[in-house]
Formats: sequence, structure tokens, C-alpha cells
Amino acid sequence: MKKRTNVLIVAAAFIVFLTSCSQSPKQKQETVKIAYLPITHALALFETAEELESKDGLKVELVKYGSWPELLDALNANRVDGASVLIELAMKSKQEGIGIKAVALGHRDGNVVIVSNDIQSAADLKGKTFAIPHRQSSHNILLNETLASAGLSIDEVNVTELAPTEMPSALASKQIDGYCVAEPFGAMGVSLGVGKVLFGSEELWKDSLCCGLVLTDKFIAERPEAAKELVADYKAAGNALNKEKAKEIAKKYLNQKDEVLDISLQWISYNDLDITEETYNALTERVKKYGLSDNPPAYSDFVRNDL
Repeated sequence: MKKRTNVLIVAAAFIVFLTSCSQSPKQKQETVKIAYLPITHALALFETAEELESKDGLKVELVKYGSWPELLDALNANRVDGASVLIELAMKSKQEGIGIKAVALGHRDGNVVIVSNDIQSAADLKGKTFAIPHRQSSHNILLNETLASAGLSIDEVNVTELAPTEMPSALASKQIDGYCVAEPFGAMGVSLGVGKVLFGSEELWKDSLCCGLVLTDKFIAERPEAAKELVADYKAAGNALNKEKAKEIAKKYLNQKDEVLDISLQWISYNDLDITEETYNALTERVKKYGLSDNPPAYSDFVRNDL
């Protein structure tokens, strides 16, 4: 009886061994922590996280923040591996010695200048109050371009910084007369009926840059293959984001009404997210022209298109 038991044990062990040999080895899981704010401009990042969730290997851990200063603190302190962030804020961090690189755009177009319904032209903004999310932003540049179209300067309006979520209600209560901000908050003002589009970004600044995906130098140096895979997957996710898929992702991450998303997604696209030297240099010219920075980082120092 004992001999038979030993034979059965050996046979069972052999079966387990054969089974384990026939299975392919599990691919090592690798997580990348990317910071973001819940805005339409980060949809390519959300889509990347969704796509990688169903595959072996690299995963994106989305780290949500409530404001740009909070996000920048985390990025600058290497508490995250990268971020979807206003590109001018990232440029400022780079200028101050923070080790980061811009590796892709966040989106194309997608910014609008929203004004109250009684304003008919850019000239009507003289003496009015206009909100932007941060001085270091393309929204500030677009405000300057709007004013320049009417022969006005930034000194002829009252500029205030507001959180994006506060802008539609501030326009409705007439605390401000207009604003420019990341989506979907421009679309919210239109949807509420309290504002209208005065300009789209493409009318003021062709091929404008706004948000970008940035990675820390530490992450790129220590995990170059993961960095390369992430950037490739991110750009592919952007190219795959048609209006239908973009709305599906936006509804999951942004908790906005269908009408707001339908309006917002008319203005924005996510294909071809490379940062070219030509478009970046056009950005740095405006950054200097409108006083955001006297010495923005050079393309070769700040942008990585080789990942």
C-alpha cells in the first residue's frame, strides 16, 4: 500500500512539473505613475491606461491632482514618473533646473476663448475681467493674441487666475467677462448658455501647443525601455481616439453631461502628437513676446522625440 502511495505522489508531482513547463512564463508587471488633472486634454493618457490594462507588461497608474501647483510639486519632486501638464509650466520647471523632458503633445487645437453673450468683438474686452488658469499657460498666450487682434494689450484688461471648474459659474454670475481654459470647461459655458466662442485657438495661433506628456529624467535614465514603450503606446492611443471613443473615455473619467462632451470634442483632436521643432519654436517666441519667460528652454534641451 505504501509503495502504491509513493508511486501516486511521484506521478502527481510529474504532472505538475509538465503543466508548469507547458505554460509560458508570466511577463513581469511594470508600473509607471503619471500625474494628471481631470480634463479633456488628458484623454490620450486615459486611453493609454485603458489599453495597457488589458495587456501583459507595462501598466499606467494614473495619479489624480486637483490643481496645477499640486501636480507640479509631485512631478518636480519625482513622486511620479511623468505628467500630463500645461507645457509652459513644464518649460518653467525645466528652466529652474528640474530634470524633465517633453515627449509628446497632449492634444491638438481644443482651446477656445469664451466671452459673455453681450461681448461682440475682442475690442469689447477693454476694461473687462478675463480669467485664465495660470500665467504660465497657452491660455494666457491666447488671451494676448485675442487682444492683439483688436489692437489692445494685456494691460487694458483685468486678468485673474481661477480654477477651471470655477470659470463657467463665474461667467454666469458676471464676476468675469470671459475666460480661456482647458476643456471641457469652455464647453460648459456654452452649454449653460452664459457664454459663446469668440475665437478658437486655430484662428489665433495655427498649430498651437498647450498640454504635453512629460517624463522625468530619472525615469527615462533608469527605465529607458519602459519610457520608450509608454511613449509609443501613448501616441498610438492618441491616433486611435476618434470622436466616439474619445467621448466614451471622457464619460468614464470626467463625469460630464453628453451635451458638454459633444460640444468640447468638436474642437479637439489627438492624432499626430509629436512635438516638432517648428511648432515648439513658435511657442517659445510667444512665451518671450508675452512675458511668460525671458529664457525658455531650447528644443534640444527640453524635447525628446527619439523615444
